[in-house]
Amino acid sequence: MYLKTCLGAAIAVALCAPAYAHEDEEKSPRAMEHAPIGVMGDHRHKKGEWMASYRFMRMDMDGVRDGTDSLTPDQVATSVPNRFFGNPGQPPTLRVVPTQMTMDMHMLGGMYGLSDRVTLMGMVNFLSNDMDHITYMGGMGTNVLGGFSTSSEGIGDTSVTAIIGLDDGSRAERQINLNLGLSLPTGSIEETAQILTPMGMTPSPRMPYAMQLGSGTFDVKPALTYQERSGRLGWGAQASAVIRLDENDEGYTLGDRFAATGWIAYEVESWISLSARLKASSIGQIEGMDPAIMAPVQTADPDNYGGEIVEALFGVNLVGQEGALSGHRLAAEVGLPLYRDLNGPQLETDATFTIGWQKAW
Repeated sequence: MYLKTCLGAAIAVALCAPAYAHEDEEKSPRAMEHAPIGVMGDHRHKKGEWMASYRFMRMDMDGVRDGTDSLTPDQVATSVPNRFFGNPGQPPTLRVVPTQMTMDMHMLGGMYGLSDRVTLMGMVNFLSNDMDHITYMGGMGTNVLGGFSTSSEGIGDTSVTAIIGLDDGSRAERQINLNLGLSLPTGSIEETAQILTPMGMTPSPRMPYAMQLGSGTFDVKPALTYQERSGRLGWGAQASAVIRLDENDEGYTLGDRFAATGWIAYEVESWISLSARLKASSIGQIEGMDPAIMAPVQTADPDNYGGEIVEALFGVNLVGQEGALSGHRLAAEVGLPLYRDLNGPQLETDATFTIGWQKAW
């Protein structure tokens, strides 16, 4: 119920924002012509126009949350059951506990105006994941054996998208777009790393799902975006989804994702705008299981993924208007959690940061 309320609020904030009458005869690029940098596929281009883009996103996770409650590592190690208990070497509770994770994503994109109503977009990703863990001694209790870190990096999944204009194009200050996207499984799902087990051994098994680089499946990525500006004010909303089409070669399917976001932007000057955004997401659990992923750690359990999350995000858009900088866009956005209800014990996201560059010609 909470999520439905927030989803409605995100759309309502964006669609009901008041207009601000302001006549601006400037023909130079304006900062508010694009959505906040964290909104993907928000606009289309004129026929024959190209755009290149680069985004860097960092996600910081620290501490464990189960549902809406925070857990200490000791609580996880002594009270959370290990679903693999009964298999050789598997203790009754989770004796390996993640404490923090950093995910960096580099996104290189390109757009081309096939017509005034249809823009094609492609994006490739490079990911770098790092996760720290505490290992408790086998059996029970809170005696710590040691700690270790795992990491993975490489190409992630690749996406191709058609952005189709639903408006007639008669108003340059408004766009309504339907996105039809497909994610291609170019990211690895067989990454391994050396770990420290509760028995003091240091094998190098396949890492849990959170540390893999892709989904392993073809995924449909639809979205519907509305944005408009009037004078110094701009507003918009987007509803989007990631729908997995089948299980991957390792026998599992990542959870579907649904999100809604709404934003308001204020143009301080034509070259700079500030934005505030609300985003609500619902992410499903993993279906199936990779038989090569089995360990007394929460990230190895497919049930401990997904949940409902609401974030507040604040951003700035800059655009060059003269000389060599004309048309170059630089934007940044910081996101902070407002509400998190997670499926089982998971690392909780404390902050996200996105910075990006865009240039059309």
